[in-house]
Amino acid sequence: MTHAGNAALLGAIEAGGTKFICAVGPGDGSVLAQTRIATTDPARTLGAALEFFHAQRSAHGPLRALGIASFGPVELDRASAQFGSVLDTPKPHWSHTPLVQPLRAALGCPVGFDTDVNGAALAELRWGAGRGLDSLAYVTVGTGIGVGLISNGRPVHGLLHPEAGHIFPRRHELDADFKGCCPFHGDCLEGLASGPALAARTGAPAETLGAGHAVWTVAADYLGQLCAHLVFTQSPARIVMGGGVMAQPGLLEAVRERLLHWLGGYIRRPQLQDGAVRYVVAPGLGERSGLTGAFALASDAVRE
Repeated sequence: MTHAGNAALLGAIEAGGTKFICAVGPGDGSVLAQTRIATTDPARTLGAALEFFHAQRSAHGPLRALGIASFGPVELDRASAQFGSVLDTPKPHWSHTPLVQPLRAALGCPVGFDTDVNGAALAELRWGAGRGLDSLAYVTVGTGIGVGLISNGRPVHGLLHPEAGHIFPRRHELDADFKGCCPFHGDCLEGLASGPALAARTGAPAETLGAGHAVWTVAADYLGQLCAHLVFTQSPARIVMGGGVMAQPGLLEAVRERLLHWLGGYIRRPQLQDGAVRYVVAPGLGERSGLTGAFALASDAVRE
């Protein structure tokens, strides 16, 4: 059943380690249909995603393109035989799982592909907290810590893609004994300041810890160091910080303060005045950054 009015229908997948959010829409920011699929094993998860898109094709017509904003690390080199696949990941069963190839073959449309945080950064640049800028860093702090970077209006790729969640911050004086929980690095940033790292220290989920708990002082310092590293190495026009951990009241303000501490007065720009409130900001798209980023990748796949 073909619907001429939806000739530009786009599909989007925000592929997370906990859930896949799948949606279709006309590419103007609106969503015609959406579903949430638990991230179990690849066969069941991708099978459920395809069922959703096949149902939407029957209802609304074929997809012009699909965008996938995926948890990583992922292969973005189009010359690689593994392009479009998840690489080595702590998520059980998902290492070296192809995403682009099976979905492209089953749906018969172009597929735009990038990391979930690069996708979210792209969405924030175009329609959210980064509108009018040509560079941006998007940081998500939750189950893991991811960083997406946009330079000259495009996501940053290179040897792989940004993995700034795995830098090694200077240890806080209140945190000398915690060994970290990253399965690859132990006490990298993700192993020290992600939601699971905060819970491992305290024995309680991060969202249940009161605002006065010392763990927030430690987390703010580590995240402030991350922001300082981004300023020194990438010089983004703005840093957007989202994710479940960043919902903690007062944390964003504390991160700004620690950013300025770690910059040490070396970088003096108007954007950093007044406590950097215009520089380190919350997502303009709220929780929709990732899914909107997947739609942006689909739209770019049509043009390319």
